[in-house]
Amino acid sequence: IGKSRIERSAISVWLMSSPEIASLSWGQMKVQGSTVTYKDCKVWPGGSRAWDWRETGTEHSPGVQPADVKEVAEKGVQTLVIGRGMNEALKVPPSTVEYLRNQGIDVRVLQTEQAVKEYNALAAQGLRVGGVFHSTC
Repeated sequence: IGKSRIERSAISVWLMSSPEIASLSWGQMKVQGSTVTYKDCKVWPGGSRAWDWRETGTEHSPGVQPADVKEVAEKGVQTLVIGRGMNEALKVPPSTVEYLRNQGIDVRVLQTEQAVKEYNALAAQGLRVGGVFHSTC
């Protein structure tokens, strides 16, 4: 019996690996498979894109909202790493952590350099890891 296009699409997304974060410096991130240099980014198995805080009205405080991580969570990640910035100026309220945990997603909230190391280590193990990363303050 053949699989529907939606089922095939879901299977192909499931099989995609999480791309490595190739470099990080103040205000700049590069992700494997993308030619774009990001300031802040969202990464998931099979892809990445710029994280534009204006889409959800995000500010350093109250910080990362459930709406900021929803897109990555919906990609079927097992773990989601949140990079709070180089100086950890970006807050992560309990509601965001709770939102992810209620979906069975392991959450790691770290300073961005540590978050990138953690994300890359998990991705190298073949885990379905995603992340949202702030590359400045």
